[in-house]
Amino acid sequence: MLRKISTLALGAFAVGTSGYVVTGVLPQLSEELSVSLSTAGLLTTSFAVAYAIGSPLLAVALGGWRRRPLIIAALLVAAAGNALAALAPNFAVLTAARIVTAVGAAVFTPAATAVAAELSGPERRARAAAWVFGGLVTATIVGVPAGTLLVGPLGYRGVFWLVAGFCALSAVAVAVAVPEVAAPARVTLRQRVAVASDSRVVTVLGITLAASLGVFTVYTYAAPVLAETVGAHGTGLSLLLFGYGLGGAIGNVVGGFAADRYGYRMPLLVAVSGSVVALSALSAVHSTAIAAVLLFLWGVSSWGFNPPVQRRLLELSPDAGGLLLALNASALYLGIGLSGVVGGAVLDHVGIAAVALTGALLCCVAVLIQVLSGRRAALQPTR
Repeated sequence: MLRKISTLALGAFAVGTSGYVVTGVLPQLSEELSVSLSTAGLLTTSFAVAYAIGSPLLAVALGGWRRRPLIIAALLVAAAGNALAALAPNFAVLTAARIVTAVGAAVFTPAATAVAAELSGPERRARAAAWVFGGLVTATIVGVPAGTLLVGPLGYRGVFWLVAGFCALSAVAVAVAVPEVAAPARVTLRQRVAVASDSRVVTVLGITLAASLGVFTVYTYAAPVLAETVGAHGTGLSLLLFGYGLGGAIGNVVGGFAADRYGYRMPLLVAVSGSVVALSALSAVHSTAIAAVLLFLWGVSSWGFNPPVQRRLLELSPDAGGLLLALNASALYLGIGLSGVVGGAVLDHVGIAAVALTGALLCCVAVLIQVLSGRRAALQPTR
């Protein structure tokens, strides 16, 4: 069982690196294509918005597909998108390539997470989902720092080629190691809309959107922010991003165990509050050592919120779990997409020093939604 879920996590690492690798190559990409940092940051926006729009629509359109062929096809589409990015002659074509990659990722992540949850049984759903999401976290531990290091000798095009190859290899691994899982029962569009319009679902999606917007407003521009605040470049920058990713791996695992043991509410509140504290402190720090500690703690908290969110959604409607996970992924990537715009605006009009504080304020919104929803639930009978 562990081998099967680990293979899905490997695929998540591939598509996660596809999504996040731009963070590590942003300065070089900006220079080579002669665009500003804020414009280059819109590559994150184009990827994320395409993912956000595509994930629920594709979940509906492809709901009848058998799961393994669907996951393999998604990885191959992501590979094609990265290959196109490596060949792109200009920023416009590169943007289109990022959209193609996003389509593959938008299909893969919710389908792979739902398959892992089904293979593991109801009592281990959060941990199974956390294991697959661990692949996304590993992308921040290995994929982004590796891209930062390799962009020097290989160029950003070479980095995209490497990611394309890994997506293709992941597709082969899934074909070999993951068993066929029956497609979920057909659900009408009306039933899907009814599930998605549940106020409890909307609340969870609102938390995901606000938290991801806060986190990625900072993470998208981590390279220029850390260069300005603590003078981090090259290997130093890679080590700081590695620390964030390592914290994320720990937070993801701890979040899964905590959600299975204590339910979703408290682990979620602790995780998002941790991001508020870490980003608030990061906005004022000028020491590399302190920044390393804060980035690690930020990684723990920013990735610790995913497992309790996913557990809550699967509890609300196990039969529509695939759709709800797709909607959650959509909210997550919509936040990532908007982060490129918000972070770029802060960068251009306020300054680099304000980026981390802006992220902290946005995470405060997620905390507020969680607290208010908890009070409302306490006043109402459980449905």
